[in-house]
Amino acid sequence: MNPESPEDQGVPYRFERTAEAAALQSQYDDLEPGSHTGDKVSVAGRLMLRRVQGKVAFGTLADSSGRIQLFANAETTPRFDEARAAGNGQSFCELNLGDWIGVRGEVMTTRRGELSVMVEEWVRLAEARRQFPDKWHGLADVDTRYRQRYVDLWVTDEARRAALDRSRMVSLARRWFERRGYVEVETPVLQQLHAGAKPFTTHHNALDIDLFLRIAPELHLKRLVVGGFEKVFEIARVFRNEGISPRHGPEFTMLEAYEAYADYTDMMVVIEELVAHLATELRGSTQLEYEGREIDLTPPWRRATMLDLVEEHTGHRLSLSMGTGELGQIADELDVHTEPSWGPGKLILEIYEKTAEPNLWGPIFVIDYPLEVSPLARAHRSEPGFVERFEAVVAGRELANAFSELIDPDDQRARFEAQVAERAAGDDEAMAFDYDYVRALEYGLPPTAGLGIGIDRLAMLLTGATNIRDVILFPTMRPESRGPEQPSERGDG
Repeated sequence: MNPESPEDQGVPYRFERTAEAAALQSQYDDLEPGSHTGDKVSVAGRLMLRRVQGKVAFGTLADSSGRIQLFANAETTPRFDEARAAGNGQSFCELNLGDWIGVRGEVMTTRRGELSVMVEEWVRLAEARRQFPDKWHGLADVDTRYRQRYVDLWVTDEARRAALDRSRMVSLARRWFERRGYVEVETPVLQQLHAGAKPFTTHHNALDIDLFLRIAPELHLKRLVVGGFEKVFEIARVFRNEGISPRHGPEFTMLEAYEAYADYTDMMVVIEELVAHLATELRGSTQLEYEGREIDLTPPWRRATMLDLVEEHTGHRLSLSMGTGELGQIADELDVHTEPSWGPGKLILEIYEKTAEPNLWGPIFVIDYPLEVSPLARAHRSEPGFVERFEAVVAGRELANAFSELIDPDDQRARFEAQVAERAAGDDEAMAFDYDYVRALEYGLPPTAGLGIGIDRLAMLLTGATNIRDVILFPTMRPESRGPEQPSERGDG
């Protein structure tokens, strides 16, 4: 043990831990009740629960791996010698719930068979100056849970499990792509152009230019395919200055991957196999329950065109040849909001998204989108006016978006020009003209397919969360209304 600093009230600069809770539980899982091993260990973590029975005190020590019981004499168990020499002697029962402590003692079991560390010496490593909720009451207020995640992670088991599962899910996905020959890269977060959604804007002082937080890494990743990276992926933080809901946040994580010599049918296989793999690794099965309903993620997933799904859910058979008048009338009948500037493709998409998509439990690949709403996708090889694009839908929400990539620079130039015209007509989500990307295509992009998977929504599905904030450690929230700072709350809670 290091000498303690008087300036820090006896708190050591480090603590030599020799064991973690989970490892002790595993190592001594067959120990008989009432056993004393003679093995001395040093453990550290938060004191989360405590009860006193006469002269004996029981505590629960929680570390990042799990929990273990502490068994101590309530009044005479000493602090480490250095603390006592400094005049900081203190009863074990005077500790606050939530205090970080280090403990040294023997591994043993109580007469009831509870694995414990018999506390021989202890030291406080950090004081919880605010009252710490106990395990049984937790944090009842949802807003407080999201704002004070540093407390929530200790007292809400579901929050800790969701965070760990999400971390493992991302790691598993990364290894899955790497095993298949994909190269992980990083592309710029600050970009000079934005595409397809409302961006966050900032200003670079040295260059004296406005920049945008990226909407997606797509165009830079496809530039890398032009540059010879035939299989590439990025797990990217992306930003959209739009609404907040249980399914949307302004800052989220997207996994995008691109593969040369592939088309959108190949991406369907990639997505269904990846999701099935993650479900098996995290949940032990591809058959899950979500919001009280069964979901079977076993490949292959159903494939259905957008037009077929609209017909299934509304009885209307739509087509691009109907024109805006007839499609607008159908939208009105179905209570779907429209704008006068929308063309037939946009009207079909809106009708689908308002009538069919929310009712798709899935998993399902919704294939063949109108060209009008897909400025970066390749024209369908057999369906004029459509592109080879799909969205994977599970539990009524989009999980992934993918398509055969547009590789013709002339076609891409024309579509950018159409987007610029739409922006001039008032669509502030239309894409800007990316001249450098067209130049890259002029050097040659081979047949390529790409996909984007929403990591947050995938984590919701695999953890059972119904609010996206439950799978984001620090979600974006409205600032607190704060009065005068209250004194620190002390005590056991």
